[in-house]
Amino acid sequence: MQRILVVNSKGGCGKTTLTTNLASYYAAHGYTTVLMDHDPQGSGMRWLSQRPVERPRIYGIAPHQMRSDMTRSFQMKLPPDTERVIIDVPAGLSDLKLAEHTRQVDAILVPVLPSPIDIHATAHFIQVLLLAAKVRSKNIRLAVVANRVREHTEVFHKLERFLATLKLPFVAKFRDTQNYIRAAQDGIGIFEMTGMTAQRDRAQWLSLIAWLDQNETMGQEVAFLSSYRANAGNPL
Repeated sequence: MQRILVVNSKGGCGKTTLTTNLASYYAAHGYTTVLMDHDPQGSGMRWLSQRPVERPRIYGIAPHQMRSDMTRSFQMKLPPDTERVIIDVPAGLSDLKLAEHTRQVDAILVPVLPSPIDIHATAHFIQVLLLAAKVRSKNIRLAVVANRVREHTEVFHKLERFLATLKLPFVAKFRDTQNYIRAAQDGIGIFEMTGMTAQRDRAQWLSLIAWLDQNETMGQEVAFLSSYRANAGNPL
């Protein structure tokens, strides 16, 4: 199982776009996928409620909703064969809550918009991730994704220069397009849109998927090496 946390202290940066499209990608490619929406706004759950029944299933969990018909542990229970958990959390988390959410994840994605306000807010937030949440000491992989990008603009070049100073992977940039709005309205992802209209957008996701899959591959290699070393003295 791979747990992917999408987070930024700044609201309106495209977290839900990232979580819903990742969830739909993995579901469409045969992974048992869970979308966990901690945000009280419930955008992820609203998107999931619009999802056509003929599309590959995505399991939805809304931890912020208190339910009287089931226990908290049952509400949070994942399907036994879960392979991907995509986690959306609200903006403005306290340092304590942020540390709690990062405790058991494998990868963190920080979406950012190409605007001076967003760049400044994200710079501070990444500092909190590194210092307060201590993600590096937990061996959690961290990367940045740029949303609603208009290339060849001065503000985008400022964003590129800022990301270069962070010495963090800048794994994808998604253009500003109506395709994401159409997909959100229909409860699908960019990889599930038909025709050629979204082909360019789909191509922009491949570097992010490759980075996340590398995370899984590295985990498999570590598990193999650990097993090998543990049994090195036991001949077959």
